[in-house]
Amino acid sequence: MKLFLILFSLSILFCTVKTKSNLTLDSFFNYTNFDSLSLSPNGEYLLINTRRPLWNSNSFENNLWLYQTVERQQKLITDKLFAGIKYTWSPSGKWFFFLLKNNSAVNNLKFQYLSKIDLNVEQNIYLYSIENDEIKSISLGNDIPIAITWSQDDSSLYYATINLNSTDNSKWNDVIQYPLNPTCIIRHINIDTMLITDIANVPFLIGELLYSSIEEKLIFSIRSYIVDNIDILQIYSIDLKDVSSIIKLTNDSPLKQNLQLSLDKKKVLFLTVPTGSMNERANLTQQRLYSIDLTNGSIERWVADFHGNVISYTIKSDGGVYILGQLGITVQIYSQITPINKSILHNGWNGSYPLISSSTTLVNSIAFVFTSFTKAEEAYFITDINQLKSAVPITNENNEYDQINLPECQVYRWENNEDNQTIEGILHYPPGKFQQKNLPLLVLIHGGPGSASLNCFLGDWYNWAPMAAAEGWLVFEPNYRGSTGYGDQFTDEIRYQALIRPQKDILSGIDHLISDGIVDKTKLTIGGYSYGGILTNWIITQTNRFNAALSGAGSIEQVSFWGMTDMPIYIGELFGGFPWEIPETYQSQSPIYYFDQVRTPTHIVAGDIDIRVPFSQSLMLERAFRFLGIPVKLLLLPNEEHVLYKNPWHGKIKVREEIEWLRLYGYNSTIKDRKTIK
Repeated sequence: MKLFLILFSLSILFCTVKTKSNLTLDSFFNYTNFDSLSLSPNGEYLLINTRRPLWNSNSFENNLWLYQTVERQQKLITDKLFAGIKYTWSPSGKWFFFLLKNNSAVNNLKFQYLSKIDLNVEQNIYLYSIENDEIKSISLGNDIPIAITWSQDDSSLYYATINLNSTDNSKWNDVIQYPLNPTCIIRHINIDTMLITDIANVPFLIGELLYSSIEEKLIFSIRSYIVDNIDILQIYSIDLKDVSSIIKLTNDSPLKQNLQLSLDKKKVLFLTVPTGSMNERANLTQQRLYSIDLTNGSIERWVADFHGNVISYTIKSDGGVYILGQLGITVQIYSQITPINKSILHNGWNGSYPLISSSTTLVNSIAFVFTSFTKAEEAYFITDINQLKSAVPITNENNEYDQINLPECQVYRWENNEDNQTIEGILHYPPGKFQQKNLPLLVLIHGGPGSASLNCFLGDWYNWAPMAAAEGWLVFEPNYRGSTGYGDQFTDEIRYQALIRPQKDILSGIDHLISDGIVDKTKLTIGGYSYGGILTNWIITQTNRFNAALSGAGSIEQVSFWGMTDMPIYIGELFGGFPWEIPETYQSQSPIYYFDQVRTPTHIVAGDIDIRVPFSQSLMLERAFRFLGIPVKLLLLPNEEHVLYKNPWHGKIKVREEIEWLRLYGYNSTIKDRKTIK
C-alpha cells in the first residue's frame, strides 16, 4: 500500500510538469522580430518596432509600439509602419514622427521602379503627440521623403526628397538613362503653418539627415543604387547661413551609416562598413565607430581598444557611448566615456544583444533586445546598467518558444592544418542527442562574408539552423576566414583568396568533426545563402563528398557577377582587381568552369528582383546541373530582393523545400566517386 501511494504521488508530480513540444515549421516561422527601438530623451517612453508574418495576407505586419517605462503599459501606434525611415523623437520628447508603408511611392524607391512612381499620390509625415495621445498628419504634397530630421525644436522638420522632375519626360518618355543619377532637394516645413521652404539642391541621393542647432548645419550621408564610386559616398554638411556650398567632411573608402549627433551637437558619430576601394588598396576591417568634429573637421575613432566588430551604438547621458560589440559568437554591451578612455565590458547574459537605446537625461537607463541559443528575442528596460543580468523582459512577443524543445548548441574549434589558424564554429545538436556521435551533418554557411554565425535564436529563412537540427541534422555553422568578431586580420585574410581560403577552413572543420567521431562521413550535406551560397557553389566543384547541397542566391560566374551586382567595388576588392586586370583570378574562382566535376544534387533558391546577387546567376547554375543530368530544383521567389521580406510564405517555403531536399538526398549518396577533386 505504501509503495502504491508513493508511485501514485510521483505520477501526479510528473503529470503536472509540462512537457515541452517539438519545434515545427509552423512554430519556427511564427516568430516576431524586433527591428529597432528608441528611448525618449527623458527615458519615460520607449518606441519598439516589431515585425511578424501575416499568413493570410501574404505580408509582414510592421508594428510600432509605445511603451511607458514607469507604468509598464504599452500601446499600438500603427501596424503599418514604414521602417525605411526610422521614427524619431522630437528634441523635447513630446512628439515623434513616423511614416506608413501604405505609401507605394516611398516603398518603391528602387532604381527598377523610379520610372513607375505615381507623382500624383499625396505624401505624408505622421506626428504623434505624447501629451494629447493624437496623431497629426503633415502633407508634403507629392514630395517623396527619403530622409527626415527635426530642427532645433518641435516646431519644424527638415526633409530630403528625391527630384523626379529633373528629367524631360517629353523627350525621353519611359526610356531610362543608365546609370541613374537622381538628385535631391532639402526642404524645411513649419508644422503649424505647413509652409514648405526650399533649402538646398543636392546632386546626390541622401541616405541619412541630421541637424545641428549649435553649428546651424545640416549633415547628411549619401547612398547609391550601385556602389561603384566610393568617393561620393561620404558625409557632407551644409551651413544654413550660406547654403550655396556643400562641404565634404570625410574622404575615405568605408561606407558610413547610423549617423548620430553628440549631446553637445558639435560632433557626428557614425559607423563604417568596409567595402574596399579600387583606387587605393585598403585592408578589409570590421565595422568601426568614429566621430567627426563639426567645428574643426577632426576625426576620432571610438573603442579602438576593442578588437571585435561594432554592431551598433547609442549615446550615453554623459556624452560617452554604449556599443554592441561582437567577439566570437556573442554580442555584448560595452561603454566608453571618451575616445581616449578604455572601453568597459558590462557583464550580461551569454548570448547576443542586437539592439540598444539609451536616455540622454537618465543616467544608466537603457533599453535593449536580447537573444541566445535557447531564448527568442524580447525587449528589456533597466534603470541601472549594473543590473544587466537581473533584467526582466517588458515584452512577451516570443514567449511560446519557452515551451518548445530547442536544440542544444556548443562552440566547436579546430585548426586549419595548412596554416594552423584556429577557426570557430557552432554545433546545433538534434533534440535529445546533445554530444552524441556519428550524426548526419548539414554545414550551413553564413553570408557576408563580413558577418558571423552567433549565439542567438531567430525564426526566419536565413537563421534556420535550429529548424534543421529539429529535423535530425547536426548543423555546423563555421565562422571561416573573412568573418567578423575575430580581429581585423582574420577578416582581411579572405582578400584575394575569396573562395579558396574559406573552402579550406570549412573542409578542415568537417575533417576534424569526422576524426572526432561526431559526424557520419557518409551523411554529409552543405548549404548557405548569399556568400554562403557562393561558397556552396564553389565547394561542390572541389569535392564530391556531399550527398546534397542547398544554394541560395549564390554566384557561379564571377565576371558577370561583378558586372551586374550593386556592390562591384566590394567584389573587386575581394578578388583583387577589375576583371580585365586579373581575368585569370576571376575565371579560376568561378564554379561554372569546374562543373564537369560536379556530382552533388543541388537545391537552388533566388529572389527574382535580386540585384545584390542577380538571379541570373541561379538560372545559369540550374541550367548547368540540368545539362549534366544531375538532380536539381530551382525556386524563384517573385518580387523578392536579396533579403526575403516581402512575403513570409517565400521564406517558409524555401526552408520547407530545403528540408525536403535533405530528406530526399542527404542520407544516401547518389555519387559513386566521393573523392576530393583537388
